Amino acid sequence: MTTISIEVDNELARSFLQATVEEKRQFQMLLNLRLKELIVNPNKPLATIMDEMGSYAESQGMTPELLTSLLDEK
Repeated sequence: MTTISIEVDNELARSFLQATVEEKRQFQMLLNLRLKELIVNPNKPLATIMDEMGSYAESQGMTPELLTSLLDEK
């Protein structure tokens, strides 16, 4: 893997920096998959991409409870 830098808003950056190592790993996996889908196959329907992301996230240990917890954090 290669590291890249992207700009995000301050709130997102703060939340990411405060996340646990495991949460950061899961965010990075999800972002990696999403960027790959957008760049490799930009014409794939969004619903298909979201279904694939969900399946991949679940296979990597993301649970609905963890996702809800992460999304609810401010």
